[in-house]
Amino acid sequence: MNPDANPTSPEAGENHVSVEELGITAPKTTGVSSTRENPSTAGVLTSVEKFPIVALGGSAGSLEALERFFRHLTPHSGMAFVVIVHQLPTKESNLVGVLQHYTSLPVQLATDGLKMRPNNVYVIPPDSDLSVMHSSLFLLKPSQAPGRRMPIDFFLQTLAKDARERAVCIIFSGLGSDGSLGLKLVMESFGMVMVQDPATAAFDSMPRAALTTEFVDFVLAPELMPAKLLDYVERPLMSRPLREQQETSEAKPAHALQKIFLLIRQQTGHDFSHYKRNTVFRRIERRMNSHQIKEFTQYVRFLQENPQEVEQLFKELLIGVTKFFRDPDAFESIKNHLRPIVQAKESDSVIRVWAPGCSTGEEAYSLAMTLLELLDEVDTAGYVKLQIFATDISTEGIDFARLGLYTDNIVGDVSPERLQRFFHKTDGHYQIRKEVRDVVIFALHNINKDAPFTKLDLLCCRNLLIYLSAELQKNLMPVFHYAINPEGLLFLGPSENITSFQDLFQPLDVKWKISRRTKTASSLPRLINFPFDLSRQTTPAPHPSVLMSASASTRREGGPFAAQVQKTLLSTYAPPAVVINPKGEILFVNGRTGKYLEPAPGLSGMNLFDMAREELSYEISAAVRRALQSRQNVTADNVRVKTDNGQQQLLRLTVKYLEEPEALAGLLLVAFEDQPTPRKVRLGKGASDELSRDAVVAALDKELQYTRHRLQTTIEEMESSLEELKSTNEELQSANEELQSTNEEAMTNKEEMQSLNEELMTLNMQYLSKTEELSQVASDMKNLLDATEIAIVFLDNDMNVKRFTPRVARIIHLLPTDLGRPISHFAANLRYDHLLRDVQDVLDRLISVEATIQATSGEWYTMRILPYRTLDNYISGAVITFSDVTTLKTMETQLQAGAQLQASLQETMRQPVAALDADLSMVFVNHSFAQIFGSTINDLQGTSLTTIGGGTLDQPGLLAAVRELLDTRLNPSEFDNLAVVADLPGQGQQCLVLYGRPLLFEGRPTGRVLLGVERIEPVMQL
Repeated sequence: MNPDANPTSPEAGENHVSVEELGITAPKTTGVSSTRENPSTAGVLTSVEKFPIVALGGSAGSLEALERFFRHLTPHSGMAFVVIVHQLPTKESNLVGVLQHYTSLPVQLATDGLKMRPNNVYVIPPDSDLSVMHSSLFLLKPSQAPGRRMPIDFFLQTLAKDARERAVCIIFSGLGSDGSLGLKLVMESFGMVMVQDPATAAFDSMPRAALTTEFVDFVLAPELMPAKLLDYVERPLMSRPLREQQETSEAKPAHALQKIFLLIRQQTGHDFSHYKRNTVFRRIERRMNSHQIKEFTQYVRFLQENPQEVEQLFKELLIGVTKFFRDPDAFESIKNHLRPIVQAKESDSVIRVWAPGCSTGEEAYSLAMTLLELLDEVDTAGYVKLQIFATDISTEGIDFARLGLYTDNIVGDVSPERLQRFFHKTDGHYQIRKEVRDVVIFALHNINKDAPFTKLDLLCCRNLLIYLSAELQKNLMPVFHYAINPEGLLFLGPSENITSFQDLFQPLDVKWKISRRTKTASSLPRLINFPFDLSRQTTPAPHPSVLMSASASTRREGGPFAAQVQKTLLSTYAPPAVVINPKGEILFVNGRTGKYLEPAPGLSGMNLFDMAREELSYEISAAVRRALQSRQNVTADNVRVKTDNGQQQLLRLTVKYLEEPEALAGLLLVAFEDQPTPRKVRLGKGASDELSRDAVVAALDKELQYTRHRLQTTIEEMESSLEELKSTNEELQSANEELQSTNEEAMTNKEEMQSLNEELMTLNMQYLSKTEELSQVASDMKNLLDATEIAIVFLDNDMNVKRFTPRVARIIHLLPTDLGRPISHFAANLRYDHLLRDVQDVLDRLISVEATIQATSGEWYTMRILPYRTLDNYISGAVITFSDVTTLKTMETQLQAGAQLQASLQETMRQPVAALDADLSMVFVNHSFAQIFGSTINDLQGTSLTTIGGGTLDQPGLLAAVRELLDTRLNPSEFDNLAVVADLPGQGQQCLVLYGRPLLFEGRPTGRVLLGVERIEPVMQL
């Protein structure tokens, strides 16, 4: 069901001036009241009489359609006509004078406060928006730019609210989609919608845009519209008694409505028995009006025999009229009430919204845009996720909403800022951006029987409850209370209220029906009566009469039962007949016509005049001609025809001019009905002898009269054709002169165009060369960025992501679809909280920032942020690079650990040791080794072995042993107990017992030797 129905729907009360307010006493009228029954009163109706108001909308090519429409319109239609066409705002319009040539009705320019009268035509002035209130016209200064104005939609919206069921919308030829939104409102208010057949339109964009809404009653050529329009306002259905009287009428069975509900449920699976009777009746009446059906019982039978009508009625009941930000003040109010809820949300929490009856998705996307704007305004503690559930029972509506593709007439409802941020334009349409579509989940859901979505922060159910019965509303409100979180919001339409549920919801905004859920638990017992799966209530059994009706509509083998009966009746009782066009071409044959028609010799087609038997040719030709001229039925009795056995047969020849249905309009039905034939006539005995002279003369005179008439008609047609040919010849001569002049100008333009084409070719070659260079550079840059394996992010001046390398995904979770989104929307795997601040500093101060930071995965990166400079030295954003320095950081840590270990060994090892490199320099000395020679670690570090202790160790045997260990070619092992006499400070000469070991790493020589003092002995002991 439609969620965004007109808040001033018929069920919410009429909005017209009452009789009592004007001080006039008159009986109350209902529906559409026509004045054609009393032409003398046409155009002089009092202000309280209700008359149809017809809006004629069009754009390019609509002038021709208006001419064809008004030329076929009677001057006493009892309707007022308002012409709304696109005009240049800077040019004075002469449309009033042009239209006056096409009609005898008074045509005038609409002025501010002008009271409309029937049988008058009103034209919108240029550079103005036209509206209607209480059947008076009012002019408004356009608030939109000329390229964004939708004057037809603007007028139709006000017309639907003011005239309701008296509103008629007609869309003619034009470009764009203006009118496709307004006609929905007219349809919703039980008005009528006509659209020009696109095949007859000079520009079919507007008619086709209107047809895509599927809310069109008739698709006709302009010249056929007046007749259908007059038929609409005078249909017998409008003269029925009031609906209150119908309820007790014997002509309407008690269970007709239940039968209709049953047929809809059998075919679609949806039950409309809980919808408001008044709304359902009016939708059914519209469909009955379209088929000229007067009684409900006839319509039930029509539904049984035509399953496609059941589908059409189902769509009629689901009529969805919605638009973006309907009631902008209401959306601003809900935004203010949602702000505290969003601010209270914790990090990584979810905002849940449910919009049941979403129709084509405009309201759901409006909520999404509102909440996204609110999230940008509110400083939340962390990332907050948004989920909007939009549901409906219409599969077509859900599919349309998921696509998110809307016509360009939404510019009147969506601000330019929102269009730029949330939409992107494609092929004359606006499509919702993916970031908005991702937060809205569309699904099929029947609020009447399916379980609700729960834990909601907002439930937006605008203008859906006005279509539901009071009993179903009573069951739904506790369910809404159960589905909403404590302190959550309920957003209803302006015509809906919660008067009976004050204990469940606390009103916050009375005007726009915004309420907060209370914490009471009193609603839980009421959920028992709701008919979804949690309910204990069972579906009541249908009435026996409904079951009988349903059984009558069941199909039997070979087609519907009623169709089989009709086929049998036609074959048994209907006379042989053919349907022909005015040229005599046979379009359809019913029954056995071989007695009256026979194939013509040669390669002729199926033409009645050629195939008719010789004695019937004259009668058929004359009857068809008279039927075409008078547009009435023509019957000829006692027409003789010779049968195949040579006998004579009398027959009745009937030619009927068809006006309905529309598919057969303008065709003729020729029927052959045999009559009783006297035996003498049948046998034809002595016919030639018995024919009197008078009979022969009469027959010849009759044929002569027919020939004279045909000759006279042919002469008149030839004279008329000759005059038309003369006129056409003059026009062609004039056109020929203009064409010659145009041809000369075209030749001059051709030379200029050739010169211009050569310049363009040269320029095109330059552009192609430049494009190839740019493609090559782009390929080189891509390979360069991929080869460096450096994570790079390019940002614009608003810190939106412009481009990034694949390596960035390991640091910031970016996807190719995230281009254009702010970098602040993404969480980084960095133990660093000042990334956004540093980027802003670079953009503000045009400096570079460099830092070494660690990721949560343990990796280290050197981050550099630089201004992005264009070739002309213009700052166009920032560049963030992340270089992986994990290996360097690990080595640095290892070196620091080795240095600490070395210092610890120097201080704690008791045995004197030293490490020598290939140059016999000390690369490691511990404290004990330095004490032996009366020195310190710092003094010995880096000194040569030959200079220690004043050269006391500069001994050939020791040096040879150490060099042997350093020589990797010899693959030596080690040495022990090498005695060396050294002069030690403070000790005199001592015998040092040394040992040596090559230093290895992973089993390989390192080019270094460990020299250790095993013990010290006095010299005299040697």
